[in-house]
Amino acid sequence: MLTTTDIRAEATAVLASVGEVVVGRDRTLRLALAAVLAGGHVLIEDVPGLGKTLMARSLAQTLGLEFRRIQCTPDLQPADITGSFVYDPTERDFSFREGPVFAGLLLADEINRTPPKTQAALLEAMQERQVTVEGRTFPLPRPFHVLATSNPIEYEGTYPLPEAQLDRFLLRLDVGYPPPEEEAEVLRRRIARRQETAELSAVIDATRLADLQAALERVEVDDDVLRYCVDLAGATRAHRAVEVGASPRGSQALLLVARALAVLDGREFVLPEDVKDCAVAALAHRLTMRAETWSSGVTSTQVVTELLDQVPGPATTRPS
Repeated sequence: MLTTTDIRAEATAVLASVGEVVVGRDRTLRLALAAVLAGGHVLIEDVPGLGKTLMARSLAQTLGLEFRRIQCTPDLQPADITGSFVYDPTERDFSFREGPVFAGLLLADEINRTPPKTQAALLEAMQERQVTVEGRTFPLPRPFHVLATSNPIEYEGTYPLPEAQLDRFLLRLDVGYPPPEEEAEVLRRRIARRQETAELSAVIDATRLADLQAALERVEVDDDVLRYCVDLAGATRAHRAVEVGASPRGSQALLLVARALAVLDGREFVLPEDVKDCAVAALAHRLTMRAETWSSGVTSTQVVTELLDQVPGPATTRPS
């Protein structure tokens, strides 16, 4: 049986391996790995050129997952993601040709550039781990994770993700511009490897990842910490700047990611600090802001940050 020490050791090895090519993104990588260990999907929302694709590919390689990438465009069709039935003249019958969604880790690059019908094609895959084509259902590989990117600065020719789709992402993360020294280190490593792409060896495989995910279910959660997750999600529904707050899926996201963060720190129990560490990433994208708040510049991230200061949490103690 896997122990917390085993999970932490292997997760640390994964992060160290990815850190060989992804420079200075420790917190983002840690949260992304926590989301994968918790069985969820990740949305990375930031400007182009910050290494989001490199991060996704590196995670897939070190986790031993088959990696596929979709470049989302306005003419992308649902069948381009799920696959379709193709006529086979030798068999004189139609056979199903799998789309790129049949992967261990799928990168949906610039997901907000593809129309809602195609975005919706990912809904069943993300939630049910299966796709349905012409009335037939096909299971996806296990584990299966979606890492999507979104460009927040361009609006022409884009289709904002609806709330129902945003809610399917366990976390929304950003990357941010690197400080000068880290950017210089990126260039040094590019020169050192003498090629554009960076190849990493697998640290674990898909079967081992599934075992790690199953072992997370044994992490203890004190009732006070559980109620803290509920109180934080509930507070978003009463905030003056929020029209629609986080649903119970939001409080569940807090709980799931907090358990993963606890294990990454080598603990078999969740602390309030674990919840706080992932609160913005787990809740901010689930809030629908009031129209009048846009003119004042209030964002969902600011709302969650404010609530972390206002909502009282339990004492930092280990469950008995």
